[in-house]
Amino acid sequence: MSDSFELNEVVDASVDTSLQRKLKDIAAGFVGGATQVLIGQPFDLVKVRLQTAKGSDPQSMVGIVKSVLKNEGPSAFYKGTLAPLFGVGACVSLQFYGFHETKRQILAREKTSELGLWPQTYICGAVAGIVNTPVAAPVEQLRILSQADSKATHTLSSMVKQIYSHSGIKGIYRGTGITLAREIQAYGVWFLTYETLIRQLVNYHGYKSRDQIHTPELLACGALAGNALWLSSYPLDVIKSNIQSDGFGADSKFNGKVSAATRYIWQTYGIKGFWRGLIPCLTRAVPCSAGTFASVELALRLMG
Repeated sequence: MSDSFELNEVVDASVDTSLQRKLKDIAAGFVGGATQVLIGQPFDLVKVRLQTAKGSDPQSMVGIVKSVLKNEGPSAFYKGTLAPLFGVGACVSLQFYGFHETKRQILAREKTSELGLWPQTYICGAVAGIVNTPVAAPVEQLRILSQADSKATHTLSSMVKQIYSHSGIKGIYRGTGITLAREIQAYGVWFLTYETLIRQLVNYHGYKSRDQIHTPELLACGALAGNALWLSSYPLDVIKSNIQSDGFGADSKFNGKVSAATRYIWQTYGIKGFWRGLIPCLTRAVPCSAGTFASVELALRLMG
């Protein structure tokens, strides 16, 4: 690995492991998660419709936008927002807590103030994905079911009851395995990319601390990290969306199996099928990831 990839993070000599520090990480993560949902929900609806489109459904981003506006109205772009607003807030809280707590553990174990980028920062991000999965899997399924069906009229509570009546708790957590695989790769790359860019900026400007980095630079680092996240994990997300938008019982095509969903996508659409919806996803990733990281960083600065 080149020397440029072994840049050390500017950190305090002592590692703050206090409960107050951990609560601040969680609170800042929730702010980032809420920001992410409010910015990205319209893009996410288009992405899910593209990923799960069947035969006669619109196959282009523009076609889906026109169809939603014509048949469902502008408010439809925020279908399924309630679950992710709180769920994603909780998820991002867990992500950032998982990342920072793993970093603290590594620094304490190795008795150092310097966290390497590879593989340490990737591992911290992967752990963030692992702790996030138990919340992300059911929340994303509810969002996807709501977004995938243009005629859906179910409330959040009725949707949960319907899933539970069909398949019990197993149905609520359908797609957890593929979600876990996606989360490990996605957040390992997400945090690794962001931290690499932040450290490059600290060195380039000669800053004493990352707190000196200006907001536009934070936004740019976050935007690039968001695209890296999706480019590294998108096929896994497509498989997950197909599993979680599937029917239940007699209406299920995949029965929750990754192999069945993967085979269906390959046989129906070929290799391109694993990249359906990528453009709106990357378009969404720029403001969402930028807003998430910038709001978390600024929240942490305000809280001290």
